[in-house]
Amino acid sequence: MITHDHCLCSRRQVLASASAGFGMLALRAMAGMPLHNRARAKNIIFCFMDGGPSHVDTFDPKPMLKKHEGKPIGESAVTKRSQSNAGRVWFGSPWEFRQRGQSGLWVSDLLPHIAQVADKLCVVRSMVGELPLHGQQNLLLHTGRILGQAPSFGAWVSYGLGTENANLPGYVVLNNDWVPNGGLENFGSSFLPASHQATMVRAKGVPVDNIAPQDAATIQRRKLALLAEQDSEFAAITSDARAIEGAIANYETAFRMQSAVPAIADIANEPAHIRQLYGIDSTDEHQRFYATQALRARRLVEAGVRFVEITCPSFDGNNSPWDQHGLLKQNHEKNARITDQSVAALITDLDQRGLLDETIVLWAGEMGRTPHTPKISDTAGRDHHVNGYSLFMAGGGFRGGMTFGETDEFGNAVASNPVSIHDIHATLLHQMGINHERLTFRHGGRDQRLTDVHGRVVSELLA
Repeated sequence: MITHDHCLCSRRQVLASASAGFGMLALRAMAGMPLHNRARAKNIIFCFMDGGPSHVDTFDPKPMLKKHEGKPIGESAVTKRSQSNAGRVWFGSPWEFRQRGQSGLWVSDLLPHIAQVADKLCVVRSMVGELPLHGQQNLLLHTGRILGQAPSFGAWVSYGLGTENANLPGYVVLNNDWVPNGGLENFGSSFLPASHQATMVRAKGVPVDNIAPQDAATIQRRKLALLAEQDSEFAAITSDARAIEGAIANYETAFRMQSAVPAIADIANEPAHIRQLYGIDSTDEHQRFYATQALRARRLVEAGVRFVEITCPSFDGNNSPWDQHGLLKQNHEKNARITDQSVAALITDLDQRGLLDETIVLWAGEMGRTPHTPKISDTAGRDHHVNGYSLFMAGGGFRGGMTFGETDEFGNAVASNPVSIHDIHATLLHQMGINHERLTFRHGGRDQRLTDVHGRVVSELLA
C-alpha cells in the first residue's frame, strides 16, 4: 500500500538536506513510488471545459430531438431538481453530426478540428454526476468529493508518481486568470503535503509571480538554508511536521523553477508551423490565450511534469464559460472557436512527437446540458444536466475511434454502461501504473484515497 511514509523525509533528513542544497528532498520528489502495474502513460493533460459543454451538441447525436423539437418533454423526463417539466420542450441540436475518420466516430460540426482527430478519441457517452450544480460537480471532477476538502486529482498523481524533472513541480495548472466554481480547492493538496498542490501559470503577463530572482544564487542558497534550519527546529517541537516539511520542499522547488519555468513558458522560439497549428496568432484574444496555454502544456509534459490542467478563458463576465442557459448557439460556438483548434493541435503535436502514447489528453466538463429548454427561439439555451453526458480521452493506451455507453433516444438519461467520475479517476490512475485502491494517505483516522470507496477500472476503454 502506498502511504505518506514513502513521500516525506524525516526531520533529520530535512536538516541534512538543508546543508546539502535540499538534495534528498529533490531526489525523493523525482523518485515517486513503486508502480502497481505496467504504466501505459507517464503524463496527463486535462483540458477542462468549465461550465458543461452540451453532450447532444458535441459527441452524442440524437436525431429524435430534431424530430420532436418543440414538443413537450412529458413528466417522465429528467430535469434539474429545481425545475418543473411543465412547459419544457425538446430542443434539437443547431449543428449537424457527421461520421469522422476511418472509425466513423460521430462528432458534430461544432468541433471541426477535434473531428479531424476522431480516430484518436475514446468517447464516453454515459457519464453520470451527482448534483446539477457547478461548484459541487467541479469539486467532484477534481477531488472525487462534491464537498471538496480533499486533494485534487493532480495532487494525487504528483504524490503517487513524483516528478520526472527536479526543476519543475509535478502538478501545473495553466490558468486563464480566474478561478472556477468550487474555488482553489479544485487545485489544492488538502491533507497531502503542500508540495503536491498545483503551481499556477497564467496566460497573460508574467506566467508566475515572483519567479525572477532578486538575489544572486549563492545568497539565495544561504537564505534557504537559514529558513530550512528555522523551520526544521520548529518542526521538531510540533506534533505533525508534514506541513512544515512540505513548505521547505516548496522553497526548494521555487528556487529551481526560476530558470525552468520562464524557459518553458516562453514560446517565442516555437516554429511558425507549430504556432499556426495551435492558433497562437489568432485575432481572437481568448483563442490566443488558450492556444498559448495548450502549447505550454505540451512543453511541460515534454519536460517531465506529470499532470497539467488547462482551464478555459472566461468571457462576457461568465464564470463558467460553457454554461449556456441562453444563447446556446452563439456562445457554444464562441467556446469552440477558442478551444477546438488548440485541443486538436495538442493531440496532433503530441502524436507527431511520439508523446501521445505516453500522454493522456482528457477533455471534460463537470456536466452536460439538458436536451430540452423552456422555449424554442434564437436565444434558447440548455440547463445543467448530470444524468448522462460525454467526455473523451486520447492517447496513453486508450482505444481510439470508439464510443462507450449510451444515453436514451433523447440524450436525457444513461441507457447503458453508466460511468462515474470515480471510474474515470480509477481508469486514468491504472494507465499511470497505479491501483486506485492502494494509493492512500492516512488522514482523519482512516486511509483516504482519490476514489474514496468507489470506482472501477473501465477496461473496455483500454487498448
